[in-house]
Amino acid sequence: MSSGPDDPPIERRSHLRSAVLKDGTIITEDATIRCSVRNQHAHGAELRVDPGVVIPDRFVLHVPADDARYRAVVRWRKNERLGVQIY
Repeated sequence: MSSGPDDPPIERRSHLRSAVLKDGTIITEDATIRCSVRNQHAHGAELRVDPGVVIPDRFVLHVPADDARYRAVVRWRKNERLGVQIY
């Protein structure tokens, strides 16, 4: 069965993400970098950073709205967007 142009896109994520808009801070050994959390689930999130900011593959993500710090690993990058696994 094939999908047509009017069919909704197929969701390939293993966890559905909820759209959010939260302030966050990426914490590395050398810097703290402001970001926004654009969608999130228990195991991951999409972050937005300023264009041109270099983000390491691993960091701590502080989200004050969640009163939490997460260990994060970058799983994908596209321009100023980052997909991270959090734990």
